[in-house]
Amino acid sequence: MKTIESITIYGGLNKNGIQERVRKIELKKGDIIGIVGPTGSGKSSLVSDIEQIAQEDTNTLRKVLINHATPSLKERRDPRLKMIAQLSQNMNFIADMTVEEFLIMHSKCRNKDKRIIHDVIESANLLTGEAIQLQDNLTALSGGQSRALMVADVAIISESPIVLIDEIENAGIRKHEALDMLSGKGKIIFVVTHDPVIALTTGKRIIMKDGGMDELINTSAQESVISCDLGLIDQYMLNLRELIRTGQTIEQLELQLTNV
Repeated sequence: MKTIESITIYGGLNKNGIQERVRKIELKKGDIIGIVGPTGSGKSSLVSDIEQIAQEDTNTLRKVLINHATPSLKERRDPRLKMIAQLSQNMNFIADMTVEEFLIMHSKCRNKDKRIIHDVIESANLLTGEAIQLQDNLTALSGGQSRALMVADVAIISESPIVLIDEIENAGIRKHEALDMLSGKGKIIFVVTHDPVIALTTGKRIIMKDGGMDELINTSAQESVISCDLGLIDQYMLNLRELIRTGQTIEQLELQLTNV
């Protein structure tokens, strides 16, 4: 797998055939960018163009460069050279095997020591309130467990340097920790989200409208402060969820924000 230092997206046309207002976006290792907009605004189309490493050969006529160069056809098509991993909203497994068997198989495919699977399990269990065991069957995992396992798998075993995440907020996992886990491995992350907490956590966000990239907003210092406060609320909600799920009752709210 070649080292990916940057990805560049050149704008094409929106669904009305009008040139996108955002003409160029460049991201480097460790960057996280949000993709936001109402339903039908073109978020999925943008993700698809990135996943295909489009070369003006899709309906949008966008072009994607890797390390400022056009990738070869083999790099775009050969699954062994796949540079982009995608985590969709629904990550339910259909393979009838245990978590251990799946992770060992994947580690072998990537020429990794099979002992790495214990790091994957440990990391996955940092993201979900429902502990995953190596002997668990993949098909028996909940949606949150499946997403947590795949985030950890992509972060630790997968060599894909670019990750596309679709609405991580719907997975029932610790989303901040998931993003930190992936970006900490030097991966470039695109996250489609409707969640203001996630949107303001990213360094910048693409605003989609009418099927096109309409605006690129850099997260301001004030937005970063607001994001921290929203993160406290989010963590508090996760803690309440765990208390309720374990049969405890809630007598009062004890949330304190830094900037209220």
